[in-house]
Amino acid sequence: MEQNFDVIIIGGSYSGLSVAMTLGRSLRKVLIIDSGKPCNRQTPHSHNFITQDGKVPKEISDLAKEQVLKYETVKFHNGMVTKTSKNAEGFEVETKNSEKFYTKKLILASGVKDIMPNIPGFAECWGISVVHCPYCHGYEVKGKITGILSNGDTAFEFSKLVFNLTKDLTLFTNGKSSLNEEQEEKFTQNKINIVEDEIEEVVHENGQIEKLIFKNGKEIPLQVLYAKLPFEQNINVEDLGLELAEHGFIKIDHFHKTNIDGVFACGDNVTMMRSVANAVAQGNFTGAIVNKELSEEEF
Repeated sequence: MEQNFDVIIIGGSYSGLSVAMTLGRSLRKVLIIDSGKPCNRQTPHSHNFITQDGKVPKEISDLAKEQVLKYETVKFHNGMVTKTSKNAEGFEVETKNSEKFYTKKLILASGVKDIMPNIPGFAECWGISVVHCPYCHGYEVKGKITGILSNGDTAFEFSKLVFNLTKDLTLFTNGKSSLNEEQEEKFTQNKINIVEDEIEEVVHENGQIEKLIFKNGKEIPLQVLYAKLPFEQNINVEDLGLELAEHGFIKIDHFHKTNIDGVFACGDNVTMMRSVANAVAQGNFTGAIVNKELSEEEF
């Protein structure tokens, strides 16, 4: 495979593929590098994306990849990026197999890695009956026996959204509640139970929650659990000296530029709005910005 490109995109899921289509249609030489481990690989169905509502996530990305690679200037490489560095012409990207590629512009569509709590059964349910987004999954689980695993201000704000979808709702703080008095009063008014007991296990059948078991022996039946998890970036941000914004997202400006000239970012690694539709939109926009920058430099 040729080693030199106009643009290298790290990450070949929805955002990265969307970038690549925009750039491919502009005749840019593009390389997508992807390790094949999207964060929604356990999710059975994708929602809230018009024309694709209810599709299996992999069906959407497989079709996108097929369409993108019809553009002759776009190439796809299966691999994991381990190192990125700046050079005189642009950037050098190295993979786990010591392959090196060179580019004028670098786009990070690398997503994030969710950090699972050390609770047996939790990871097996992630994306199936343990979900992160009421917009992506809420309609399908409306009215069910529902829990929220969170605490403090995050729990309070998240509960407002979920309460619209079910009134059979319990907040699990997994330890002492950090809600303030006013917030607790709101929960009481809306008949939302608060359980502070620590969770021992998520009991499930093929990823479908049946109940929670607590360390004190208590058991509570449950059908769906919302959770906002901590995460880490899939890319080593220290290699390039990338700045992180609040909550650990890659810091970008309105044009998706990072603090490093020539490096752009889009998708789940820059925003808490984690959805297929948003990733595609961000990728489309970023591709146009990068093409404009290349055009100005070459004209």
